[in-house]
Amino acid sequence: MMDTPCPPLTDAQWPAEIAEMRSGFAGALNVYRTMAHHPALLRAWAPLRQHIVKDSSLGPIRAEVVILRTGVRLGSDYEWAHHVSRARSLGMDDARIAAIRDMPVGEDGLIVRAVDALIDEKQLSLEQEAELASIIGREAVIDLIATVGFYSVLGYLLQTYKTPIDPDISIELGDFV
Repeated sequence: MMDTPCPPLTDAQWPAEIAEMRSGFAGALNVYRTMAHHPALLRAWAPLRQHIVKDSSLGPIRAEVVILRTGVRLGSDYEWAHHVSRARSLGMDDARIAAIRDMPVGEDGLIVRAVDALIDEKQLSLEQEAELASIIGREAVIDLIATVGFYSVLGYLLQTYKTPIDPDISIELGDFV
């Protein structure tokens, strides 16, 4: 692995001011162990993470489609690998997951095109927003936009600091990544 100024922090290096976060989501994954180099950001990140990851009006399956496509578009192997694992745990099969790399059909395709528009055009067209809202609801469209933004920030951190995929995910995915 390349040298990086911000490798994932070990338990011994974990900042005292966020000690209570180490036993939760923040200590479980390399992405948050990398973010722990900035304790105030990690603490501020937690409530938005709760909404985006757990409470989004997209629901877990649609959210995974958004996250997987965002990871693909950003070239983030870390996000792709971790969210393939999560998608599988939600019951998505490998063919459906793999299609997200290209252009799936149906609702997945609609969502993938929305992610692409946000990344490429920095917005959804009014027609695209209306079509999405009619199918998934306006709050879900707003959550889709927020999810792309949230995972873009994570992708930028992961790519900049060359954060390694967590070992258990590497083992689980094998050649699928």
